Amino acid sequence: MTDEAKNSAATPENMELSMRLEGIFTPYAVKHRQKFYKGADATARFVHYTTAEAALEIIRSKRLWMRNASSMSDYREVELGHEILVKYLHDKLKRPEFFAALDACAQGAAQEALDLFDQWWSDIQWSTYIASSSEHDDSEDLNGRLSMWRAFGGRAARVAIVMNVPAYSAGATALNLVFSPVAYLKEEEAHAEIDATVLSIRENCDFLGSLDRSVLVGSVFNMLLAGVTCLKHEGFREEREWRVLYAPKRNPSPLMESSTKIIEGIPQIIYKIPLDATLSDTVADLDLARIFDRLIIGPSEHPWVMYEAFKAALGEAGVADAGARVRISAIPIRA
Repeated sequence: MTDEAKNSAATPENMELSMRLEGIFTPYAVKHRQKFYKGADATARFVHYTTAEAALEIIRSKRLWMRNASSMSDYREVELGHEILVKYLHDKLKRPEFFAALDACAQGAAQEALDLFDQWWSDIQWSTYIASSSEHDDSEDLNGRLSMWRAFGGRAARVAIVMNVPAYSAGATALNLVFSPVAYLKEEEAHAEIDATVLSIRENCDFLGSLDRSVLVGSVFNMLLAGVTCLKHEGFREEREWRVLYAPKRNPSPLMESSTKIIEGIPQIIYKIPLDATLSDTVADLDLARIFDRLIIGPSEHPWVMYEAFKAALGEAGVADAGARVRISAIPIRA
């Protein structure tokens, strides 16, 4: 675990510093966040498409599942971003510029950050857990998004859980979670974003040089981490995905739970994000009853049976007016 992670308590000062560092080291994510959210204190609507079975367990337990990156539907998760990053850092023109910008802030910081990243690469590749959500538009309130119904759940009954997610969450900080938009970029576009970050580092060199060295190195590490875990092939662009990331070995939280589940016939360890204020006051802003917006039942042969089941489960979970917040998609496709 980096020192930055250990000192990441959600004090106003630390939050201000974190936001400034994000603006310098992950400008793409910050610009996308500012575009989708309307202010730092705002919420925005996201949707989690999943099977009806998984959704029912999520609601009953008030726990959102996170799966290992290696088991996601994109079989090149993490690898694509790593390949693009390695090509950039092996470029005989770009590598010296990257090193020079960081070493002007603190001599040797670039190599120290890369060594730290290499040290943790195996863990990043095989022990990163992800919960996926998608940006949700008002126009999708009744029927959901056709491409997402087709992409998730196979032939199983499917639902979409829409949630109001705060721009910055004390609960997410306590759980050591990272919430970031996915970038759908070609290699040259991704390299251009790294070039922009190098320029940003140069422009903020005096400020960065005034920080504790561990904070600077940790920020570079987080930049590299975002580059490999939140970059996907441009063909997935319509998903408009944001990711919740958790690293149980590198940055664990005592509030996170794990269990073994069988998903599509594959036994695997999952981690669970607690959406339950009774667990701890620190996660109150993520309580299911607080952030729940609506549930959309996907194309199904038994929509009204599912409606009654989810209405009951949501009511038991403390969701007010549950029946009025369950919708049935009218898209005329076969399940």
